[in-house]
Amino acid sequence: MLRRILLLLVFAITVVPAGDPQDDQGSETAVIRPSEIEEALVNPGMGITTFQRFNGDPINAGLEWSEEGPTSKLQPASAPPDFPDTSIAYCRWFWSAIEPERGKIHWEIMDRALEQARERRQTLAIRLMPYDQRHPLPGWYQNSGARRANQPADKDGNIWQPDFSDPLYLKYWGELVAAAGARYDGNPYLDTVDISSVGYWGEGWSDYMPAFQHQKALIDIWLDAFKRTPLLMNFDQQEALTYGTERGAGWRLDCLGDMRSNPVNGTARWCHMLDFYPQQIVRARIADVWQRSPVSLETCWVPGYWLKQGWDVDYILGQALRWHVTSVNIKSSAIPPAWNKQFEAFQKRMGYRFILRRLEYPKVVKTGRMMPVHMWWLNAGVAPVYRDYWLAVELRPPSGSVERNRSVILRVPVDVRKWLPGDAVFDGTLYVPEGLTPGTYNFRIGLLDPRTGEPSIRLAIRGRASDGWYDLGSIGVE
Repeated sequence: MLRRILLLLVFAITVVPAGDPQDDQGSETAVIRPSEIEEALVNPGMGITTFQRFNGDPINAGLEWSEEGPTSKLQPASAPPDFPDTSIAYCRWFWSAIEPERGKIHWEIMDRALEQARERRQTLAIRLMPYDQRHPLPGWYQNSGARRANQPADKDGNIWQPDFSDPLYLKYWGELVAAAGARYDGNPYLDTVDISSVGYWGEGWSDYMPAFQHQKALIDIWLDAFKRTPLLMNFDQQEALTYGTERGAGWRLDCLGDMRSNPVNGTARWCHMLDFYPQQIVRARIADVWQRSPVSLETCWVPGYWLKQGWDVDYILGQALRWHVTSVNIKSSAIPPAWNKQFEAFQKRMGYRFILRRLEYPKVVKTGRMMPVHMWWLNAGVAPVYRDYWLAVELRPPSGSVERNRSVILRVPVDVRKWLPGDAVFDGTLYVPEGLTPGTYNFRIGLLDPRTGEPSIRLAIRGRASDGWYDLGSIGVE
């Protein structure tokens, strides 16, 4: 298809006021008001993610999940799982799984995950984790002469806690991060990468927090390694959160839904949703980061646990929308049937949701001339799209025409990444190339992936054809 694409970048010039029934060639004007659809849409870079697995894989039973990322190829479930289809697979791996021996990195683990994500119509979001209570730091690191922050006799002495200010930690962890960046940065199927360095799971908090200068150095290794793939800053430490996001990262948090507010000994119990997250967003000055970088959230426990505890799902999901969430990890766990309506409504608003409200163009155009086009769009979601997609018009001969394969694609000169929630308008012109065979053409709209030249974003309107374009009307070419 790329051989027949003609992308015409034309400066936007207002030619005809919107609503004027005539154009400068004396032709009548077609005005199209597409019909909106109400279904949740699966679109790139947004939605409820799978976790440690891919579309079609079995979901976790009950209220359990695993922190261990896949190290071999996974087999899909025998029957489609009761879980939303999604465009993102989120996987994370411990250091000991990726580099069990010094310098011998098992790239095949992440290579295979990228391949499986592509096979299942997904991109891959990743995190590399230093350790947790059950997955210690690699033995070779513990025996490297690196400093330990605790002692065997301490209350947590059974866990080898690193000194995060140790130059050896920065060196060895930094080498792994740099190697990952050299191998994967800019891969079009890599969705996001978590900035991860300090504490259990690399969440950014520890009983042995280093001074900020050392935290900063451990953030910088990610900023240096991944300059093209979007980064997400973990949430826990305020100064670090501000630093990472000011340098272009989006942000994520790991305990969406924690509403443990029942009084204990007459005092309200501390919880993330009421006592930490809303305040941290303001204090860290990240409330507007969503306008240029993604916000990704992860549930505390799983939604089934929220239901068991009697927590307010409307408040939890509403707060996520107020934070302009683009993606959510519910740990490949079942959505409680009692909450299906709430989660369906949530999916319709999270991320971006593009609706073409009104389209206006001449009914007849001449080749070698400028064609005035007016579009009114609505982003009914809570966030923009963060990757570049090309808005395009296709003039295509109707089915059965001898000229069927002689369609032309005209790129509309807009940056859809700037379509924040609310209205967007294009009033401009597109060039109708000379040499186009006279006749009647279908007027089609699409949001194209620049890698393929094919439509890749679903719109919340009727008219979608099997090839992803939206048939909206007809136009005569003279």
